[in-house]
Amino acid sequence: MSAAPAAPAVPRRSAVLVWGVALTAYVAAVFHRSSLGVTGVDAAHRFDINASALATFSVAQLAVYAAMQVPVGVLIDRFGSRRLLVAGGALMVAGQLCFALATDVRLAVAARILVGLGDAMTFISVLRIVTFWFPGRANPLIVQLTGTLGQLGAILGAVPLVALLHHAGWTPAFLVAAAFGATAVLLVLAAVRDTPHRETLAGPPPRFADVRRELATAWAQPGTRLGLWTHFVTQFSGAVFALLWGYPFLVQAQGRTPTAAAALLTLMTVAGLLVGPVLAHLCARHPFRRSVLVFTVVAATATVWGVVLSWPGPAPQWLLVVLVLVLAVNGPASIIGFDYARTFNPTHRIGSATGIVNVGGFVASIVLVLAVGAVLDLTTPAGRDTPDLTAFRWAFAVQYALWALGAVQVLRYRNAARRQLAAAASAPSTRAADRVAVRAPGGVSGAGGGAGGG
Repeated sequence: MSAAPAAPAVPRRSAVLVWGVALTAYVAAVFHRSSLGVTGVDAAHRFDINASALATFSVAQLAVYAAMQVPVGVLIDRFGSRRLLVAGGALMVAGQLCFALATDVRLAVAARILVGLGDAMTFISVLRIVTFWFPGRANPLIVQLTGTLGQLGAILGAVPLVALLHHAGWTPAFLVAAAFGATAVLLVLAAVRDTPHRETLAGPPPRFADVRRELATAWAQPGTRLGLWTHFVTQFSGAVFALLWGYPFLVQAQGRTPTAAAALLTLMTVAGLLVGPVLAHLCARHPFRRSVLVFTVVAATATVWGVVLSWPGPAPQWLLVVLVLVLAVNGPASIIGFDYARTFNPTHRIGSATGIVNVGGFVASIVLVLAVGAVLDLTTPAGRDTPDLTAFRWAFAVQYALWALGAVQVLRYRNAARRQLAAAASAPSTRAADRVAVRAPGGVSGAGGGAGGG
């Protein structure tokens, strides 16, 4: 199967408009995804549940998201981005409507499943739009901007949603969230096209044998697995802090007010907006040093968490600010995993490879969400309604096991990817078809050019 042609030259205004509207859909998806994080304490009271039960809300959402990544990659290659953005947006709107009206735990979990299902269709769809609307050289920056600017949804899901929740109540707050999502769906219908020259870019109906072969080929690339473990090791700490446990940690363990906690989460998102383009620039300039950035981010995050968790008593405000600033780098750093998928796979397999990579961080996040909830229930003193600081210390210490596993795997597959590049560079030029297909950061295909081996 031949690779899709490079993105055609199109008016910049048209490309930016289509990307901007698709980005709005992703902003809405992040808003829906993170809306539980700042309302977790209220949700626990509304549904009268403990920490482990509250964790099931996020786990249901994240589990569906992770499980759908590979199928969504296949569906995008078949139906195109526009259709999946519309379908995903509609599912998230339905989920928020259910969450607004739910008083039963089972209906609330079903609502978060719908949100996770729709969310799973969004980011990969936007990345595919970037591939076809922008030249290869611009791809790393636009992809990083997509992941970074999408976090504006987390800002909308912090202070404004908390203020609306406390002013108007649970149901009106989530009805407004659903209305925001519906607006994004209408914008996609009006403005987004899959390619500059065709309304919908759809492939032939997928056959199981072809799908299995494409997934196996993508998985066989060490660069794809390097991307997966990069996403795994960099994303989970910041994601879990923002999605669920950061707000209770700041309010219940650190004694901050709800407004102050929401402000810290907002600062985390704003900092991520600033650092994302910097990481994109560094990856484009130093493609063989991307794994150095990954290890630096992981080491910094583990170190700051160690200081916070070992601090005698509640941490001072300056230290919590440092924590959220370091956690802000986690999301942009996880985007490096998608850059590995892009540079080590041909265009026609980007959807499948990206779906594989996107599983990593969300599997880690699911494990951490469950582990934190379980440890909090086990270590909360009898007779207390809420966990104390000691309980949160033990719960967040679980992160170190995940960092150790992820770091070892990143090192393992970085070395494998470098060996593959070296073998491809030494292969006879007359056997080009047998050489590994690697795309350089500038979008130029070739085995040896500026491709990133880590």
